[in-house]
Amino acid sequence: MKALVLSGGSGTRLRPFSYSMPKQLIPIANKPVLEHVLCNVRDLGVTEIGVIVGDRAAQIEAVIGDGSALGVEIVYIPQEEPLGLAHCVELARPFLGDDDFVMYLGDNMLPEGVERIAEQFASERPVAQVVVHKVSDPRAFGVAELAPDGRVERLVEKPQEPKSDLALIGVYFFTPAIHKAVAAIEPSARGELEITDAIQWLVANGDEVKASEYEGYWKDTGRIEDVLECNQKLLGDLKSAVKGEVDAASTLIGTVVVEAGAKVIGSRIEGPAVIGAGSVVTGSLIGPYTSIGKGVRLTGASIEYSIALDGATVSHVRSLHSSIIGRSATVGSSERNTRHHRLVVGDHARVEVAA
Repeated sequence: MKALVLSGGSGTRLRPFSYSMPKQLIPIANKPVLEHVLCNVRDLGVTEIGVIVGDRAAQIEAVIGDGSALGVEIVYIPQEEPLGLAHCVELARPFLGDDDFVMYLGDNMLPEGVERIAEQFASERPVAQVVVHKVSDPRAFGVAELAPDGRVERLVEKPQEPKSDLALIGVYFFTPAIHKAVAAIEPSARGELEITDAIQWLVANGDEVKASEYEGYWKDTGRIEDVLECNQKLLGDLKSAVKGEVDAASTLIGTVVVEAGAKVIGSRIEGPAVIGAGSVVTGSLIGPYTSIGKGVRLTGASIEYSIALDGATVSHVRSLHSSIIGRSATVGSSERNTRHHRLVVGDHARVEVAA
């Protein structure tokens, strides 16, 4: 089996971060979402992975490389414009050949993995198998309507009156039969080749398409709120490890990871939290569910339930909460004698200050 991981897309819901970085490189517990995905694929025993990339290909390749550090072999497959998930399958046909493959959206987090579902696909081998998850509002998703034996009877995209609460969550297992289906469908009203249309073509053709329910934690990391919630979930599974320097004036409480090369000076860290390599935390309070990236500088700061990306600086600012601070961004108090806030805010940013 091979894998096809989709890592294009513009990530409009993650602006302003997605202006300067692919959404798949947003870190969760100090590891890019895409790396989490690739590790999940590797855990299936799949090592040949095609990664669909768009106009941010160079950034993704710079972080992920050839996959050898993760124990996989990566082939990058360019997609010049986003023309649908089925179009990605079409582009990847030379790489996929006639092998079975798993297709995985590169911004989806399924920490418990899909090994059980992969084993089911391998043993029963329907022509296609979709992964579904129960959701509270199916109207926002593609929905699978199932027969009692788990066969897919119909797929409906964002139904106004859903007959099922089982949403497609961006992981699919395919035999080579999907290529015939992709070749048979036409672009949708939005001009894209939809993978749901291709799967529905298989169903209408009488082929066996099954659905398996994923019952673990799942999050599409498409919004800031989702990223922070997912970060909380993964930090909750951390194990303490202090490889950096922590001085005698500092206190670590709970599960805390201090990566090699990081320094904690006169500070209090309440886990779960992670401090990235090369970061320096001085006279600060880091509260629970906080990820501090690499090369970050915190001085006289207080921050919790937040993420500071690589190279960020936070100085003498208290009570930061539910925040994401971008790469090499600076957050600091004014040196001038003023009661006013001073903000330099880019397009589509969101800032909330205490009343």
